[in-house]
Amino acid sequence: MIKVENLHKKFADNYVLNGVDMQINKGQSMVIIGGSGTGKSVLLKCILGLEKHDQGKIFINGEDTLKFDNNKFLSNFGMLFQNAALFDSLCVWKNVAFRLLQGPNKMSEKQAKEVAVEKLRRVGLTPEVSDKFPAELSGGMQKRVGLARAIASNPEIIFFDEPTTGLDPIMSGVINELIREIVVEMGATAMTITHDMSSVRAIADKVTMLHDGQVQWSGDVNDLESSQNPYLSQFLDGSAKGPIEAVR
Repeated sequence: MIKVENLHKKFADNYVLNGVDMQINKGQSMVIIGGSGTGKSVLLKCILGLEKHDQGKIFINGEDTLKFDNNKFLSNFGMLFQNAALFDSLCVWKNVAFRLLQGPNKMSEKQAKEVAVEKLRRVGLTPEVSDKFPAELSGGMQKRVGLARAIASNPEIIFFDEPTTGLDPIMSGVINELIREIVVEMGATAMTITHDMSSVRAIADKVTMLHDGQVQWSGDVNDLESSQNPYLSQFLDGSAKGPIEAVR
């Protein structure tokens, strides 16, 4: 579903991506791990078309993304942003239905609200929440609303950017379970960026580790602990000793 070939991206003289190769099969959940500044977010932005890569190719379902019409391209995707990124001035259901109310094929407000309420139910929120505003919700509830928005248009591909940031361990576990259930239920292809190893183990089928703009390890989530890769081992152990230099 997603294929990245020899991807390069630099800002001025800073090479952020330096020959990344990656493949995510249809219906698979891939989690990208790595330290801060290793290129995870830039890789996500390149796939989404928010940043133009300097070299290499990105294919979505076999098609080169540079040849896509923007509206058609983005209609394939759902996105759960870090910290939910809800619109403060819109009530909950309008946040969830935001995409459904846009464009030439937009739904009526009545139809869009019905879809939004159904998606809110799917993430464990009652219809009463739909007319509230984001400021009236807890962090965990806001994250659920963001997840409902990500699945509102039944996308083929869903991206999760640090889905448990700012949540306590219990709520993080709830969100991880919801993400896993929904991805499996929808048959969606998922790509997640996270530092949270509990999320990795809960969400992932496959894991890819980036460091210095390159893939240092990629494999099945069940092979994480048995890997002899020095980069991955240091990351999992949280050790200051190893090939990853700690910035002091």
